[in-house]
Amino acid sequence: MAMPYHRPSYRVTLAGQDITPKLNGRLHSLRIKAQRDQESDQLDIVLTDHDGELAIPPSGALLSVAIGWQDEGLIDRGTFHVDEVEHSGSPDRLTIRARAADMQQMLPGKRTQSWHDPTQTLGTIIGAVAGRNGLSPIIGGDLGAIPLPHIDQTDESDLNFLTRLGRRYDAVATIKSGRLLFTPAGDGRAASGAALGGVVITRRDGDQHRYSRTSRDAESYTGVKAYWNDPRAAARQEVVAGGTGKLKELRAVFANEADAMDEAVSEWQRIQRREALFELTMAHGRADLIAETPITLVGWKPQIDGTDWLITDVEDILDDKGYITRIRCEVKVGA
Repeated sequence: MAMPYHRPSYRVTLAGQDITPKLNGRLHSLRIKAQRDQESDQLDIVLTDHDGELAIPPSGALLSVAIGWQDEGLIDRGTFHVDEVEHSGSPDRLTIRARAADMQQMLPGKRTQSWHDPTQTLGTIIGAVAGRNGLSPIIGGDLGAIPLPHIDQTDESDLNFLTRLGRRYDAVATIKSGRLLFTPAGDGRAASGAALGGVVITRRDGDQHRYSRTSRDAESYTGVKAYWNDPRAAARQEVVAGGTGKLKELRAVFANEADAMDEAVSEWQRIQRREALFELTMAHGRADLIAETPITLVGWKPQIDGTDWLITDVEDILDDKGYITRIRCEVKVGA
């Protein structure tokens, strides 16, 4: 029995109208780059304009894209706002660059607010920020229940405020599909807030790989030390996250013990995630892989296969050579 022929495919809609038939025969390349952090997902489409018949889309136009394989079905990769266009030649080509709704656009302007309430939690604050920006909050793990009776937002945008909170609690703050996601880094959550299932990738699935491990932080440090001011003892106190031995010391001195410990724990988790990196190019593209997906690798070295990985960056490229996917992974902490 003959094996089915895998043919890459795509679908592009403009303002809700399917324009794929107009692009067929003109598509030079389509690239989607998605990241875990606050950076917006990016779409690049390059089209040939040999007959001069292509219209340049207006800034802000909405493009929705799905990619995949004809015999396996297409997977929706989201909606993007056109913000850059370029026409070049010869040969004449139209390049369209679009980005998903990003934090900067959705959370503009500076605010001054003192968040003060003895019963207040991190979830209360995230919910309030989401609500005043017309977003639905998705708060992962135990973050929502963390007590946070006081914090100041002084002449600071909601974007910077959320970024600061994310760093303090080692969380990812991002906007996806009208939702404000505030989840632990490495928690593995989709835009809906649902947990992402793990994926197994074998050596035969990959085309090129690169594994690197550094001893700069993860192997040289055994923990993180942070200092806080104790007004009762009129002295500076310290807390430690991780183990004893060679400790990385945070420069800032925090207002209380809880703040110091939160920062120490977050930095220790970041150090552990940076212990090793893995990059893989797959000649057979995988539209189902997105940032935050947990990965199990099989068929490489024991140190690679024995590590729990998490995707941080995904790049899909569809052109006349076929459809490939590149992923970048870091160590999954607390797996």
